[in-house]
Amino acid sequence: MAAASGGPASVGLDHVVVLVLIDLAPGSLVWGWSRIVFGGWLLRGVEGLCFSRALGSGQDGGFGLKPSATRQGLFLLFGDEAAADRFLADSPVLAAYRRHAREICTAKLRAVSSRGRWSGEGIDVTADSDPAGPVAALTRASIKPGRAWSFWRHSPASEQSLEQAAGCRLAVGLGEAPVLRQATFSIWDSQAQMDAYARQGAHLQAIEASRREGYFSESMFVRFKILQLSGAFKGRHHG
Repeated sequence: MAAASGGPASVGLDHVVVLVLIDLAPGSLVWGWSRIVFGGWLLRGVEGLCFSRALGSGQDGGFGLKPSATRQGLFLLFGDEAAADRFLADSPVLAAYRRHAREICTAKLRAVSSRGRWSGEGIDVTADSDPAGPVAALTRASIKPGRAWSFWRHSPASEQSLEQAAGCRLAVGLGEAPVLRQATFSIWDSQAQMDAYARQGAHLQAIEASRREGYFSESMFVRFKILQLSGAFKGRHHG
């Protein structure tokens, strides 16, 4: 899984994230993988874009070391909601993804809490949490090479419990690079159900191990208010 980046993020903006999840149609695999290789260059002209990453996924959109041939993600950080809306409505980049996708799901998100950084960039918190509504979470990390084996030893149980957790509507494994740069995106029915998962079982054990053994050279954890969600991914419609 390879990386592609946009320009540097600015400080003090009204940040809105757009996350695009794609399952490539048969015959579009070469096109799709070219997006990961050249994604940063292709996104340079997107108005209002502060930061971006083109992402691969694990097999079946999951979390294993074997990459998926068809499933991908696109993470976009915009300076304001108007720029995000223009991308969703009019971008030729997104239109091309739609033409080449068997399934595609788009989420427009505003951070309610954010801790850590992604390639040195942070996400401004510009929304209040809504305890009654659905929420989304993004975790990503750069894993230290000397800690990779230990990290992946804990990973399968935690990820299996995530996909089976009460209230989890969608869980997707994403990554910039094999083994060492990984991310997880999930959507939940409620904040309470997300918190319940985070504070028990295999996930809690994985968190404690990461703190104890210092797995990461950089990490980020963001919780989002869902502003807009539409499309399908992993065989299920969302929105």
